[in-house]
Amino acid sequence: MSVFEYDPPDRFIAGTVGQPGERTFFLQAVGSGRVTSAVVEKSQVSALAERIEELLEEVRQRFGDPLEAGEAAESDDGPLEQPIEEDFRVGTLALAWDAESARVIIEAQQAEEAEDEDAEEVEVFAEDAPEGRDVLRVHLTAGAARAFAGRAMKVVAAGRPNCPLCGQPLDPAGHICPRQNGYKPGVM
Repeated sequence: MSVFEYDPPDRFIAGTVGQPGERTFFLQAVGSGRVTSAVVEKSQVSALAERIEELLEEVRQRFGDPLEAGEAAESDDGPLEQPIEEDFRVGTLALAWDAESARVIIEAQQAEEAEDEDAEEVEVFAEDAPEGRDVLRVHLTAGAARAFAGRAMKVVAAGRPNCPLCGQPLDPAGHICPRQNGYKPGVM
């Protein structure tokens, strides 16, 4: 299969298509006249953003501030590039720090079609794509990684508001709250 490598991308963002509660999440890399769009789960976007922040904090503690002098975290609030064509659905995400280039490396591997009990361990950051899977690999400066994480958390938070009692997402018509023992006002 293919390795879609962007070192560095012109743009790398998390975005969504659809209404809250029915959104499809994407990681999208743009560069060198090409666009790669990979479908991810909301929880994967959230975890990736959190782990990027943790990684940058660990790098700062061990090696000093990874932000280059004068490097500002440029915010990208633009929409996903159109048309959005799904290249693959992400199963495995990996994150690393390349000390030589002072870059964050994000790798998203395609989900396996059938979960196999005897499946081999996933190898990440390999030169070639694993058999039968596409890979999106993006190299980001610390500032670009921090900007990606900030936008990703905004995208995740822009969904449905949470119920003040139980914390579960509210549908436009409300929901049956377990904290009210299933009682919904106006329904008999």
